Amino acid sequence: MPNSPTKAAVVLSIGGSIFRTGEDDVPYLERLADLMRRLGRRRPLAITVGGGRTAREYIGIGRELGLTEIELDEIGIDVTRLHARLLAGRIGPPTPSHPPTTLAEAVLELRHGSPVVLGGTEPGHTTDGVAALLAVRLRAERFVNATNVDALYDHDPKVDPQAHPIRRISWPKFRELVRERSGGQAGQQFLFDRLGADQLARVRTPTAIVFGRDLPNLEKALLGRPFLGTEIY
Repeated sequence: MPNSPTKAAVVLSIGGSIFRTGEDDVPYLERLADLMRRLGRRRPLAITVGGGRTAREYIGIGRELGLTEIELDEIGIDVTRLHARLLAGRIGPPTPSHPPTTLAEAVLELRHGSPVVLGGTEPGHTTDGVAALLAVRLRAERFVNATNVDALYDHDPKVDPQAHPIRRISWPKFRELVRERSGGQAGQQFLFDRLGADQLARVRTPTAIVFGRDLPNLEKALLGRPFLGTEIY
């Protein structure tokens, strides 16, 4: 059944780092799909899925073989679309089993059913960036970034045991962090996509960063309820 036009969309970006970890992946994906199916019935829900370790492994091989950055990006995109197909297939109809490959296709699909799952779209855009652009395009009510840490930190918590979580941060300050910590190579791990941060900041879309494997907390963030993580305002 088509979604009600009165309901604002919610956009979720699922990091590849939590999608496939090698630990309890199948049970996690089953529960994630069930949650996405249930929430997608309540309002339009668009989901992007990253490539994570799998994409980085293929990109690393391609780089050793001398492929260009564009070609490496395209390899990463292929992996994200494979991940998207896994999640979409588990969710089932009306979610398209073949993920949209452009923002326009995703918007069109969301008019007919929810949720819609997609991977990357074109070289130079991470799946975080794609999700952010989609959120702006849909005039989304909120954006949720599900990652492998439980919040945004002032330093890398994997390196600095004294790192502190940042529970609330303004868009201007968040954009500064993104510029400081991000680069432009295919497969690079960084805080957030520069383009995505700029686009979300421009329209000030309420944004949450949460640990993606804590599904009850993820649900709270998606529903706009108090959650554990970082709020960007």
